[in-house]
Amino acid sequence: MDRENVTKEICWFAMRDLSRRHAKAPAYKLLTAMGFEVFTPMTRKLVIENRQRRRKEEPFMQDLLFVHDVRERLNSAVNKIENLQFRYIHGGYCEPMVVPDTDMERFIHAVQSSRLPKFFSPQEITQEMCGQYVRIIGSTLDGYEGYLITIKGSKYKRLMVALPNFLTAAVEVQPEYIEVLE
Repeated sequence: MDRENVTKEICWFAMRDLSRRHAKAPAYKLLTAMGFEVFTPMTRKLVIENRQRRRKEEPFMQDLLFVHDVRERLNSAVNKIENLQFRYIHGGYCEPMVVPDTDMERFIHAVQSSRLPKFFSPQEITQEMCGQYVRIIGSTLDGYEGYLITIKGSKYKRLMVALPNFLTAAVEVQPEYIEVLE
């Protein structure tokens, strides 16, 4: 996508939040309050507060969020929120990272359809983790293709859905919807 179109079209921009982990107002909450469409991969963690254990949703990667809007409008938000930055393409001069709409919508749908998605950074995915190449027939993930992930001790079948260069989600699938393609 060329630079001129990025400034005028609605795109999914990859952003960086430099606020601290326990900040009361992280960038994804501020942007949501400002009316932006924001996606941050969330995980559930067990935290102890006031000597009581409870589950809390936290971003999987503290500094990673995706915002769906026009760059011009997003520039004004970046100027207002001091800990918010665009992620830029390595080797490109001030060219923000943009995720294609279809890839982002597919990823969000897969993550939201799973009860407990597991996230992996690109460095964590190994060749040994990739199982059979499959297609999902039926269910909410109908038509999705990808590798089943093999995790020792897991009794669930999980499909890997990736956002290249950012992260991969492993979402639960029922065995009756799996068609092996290899």
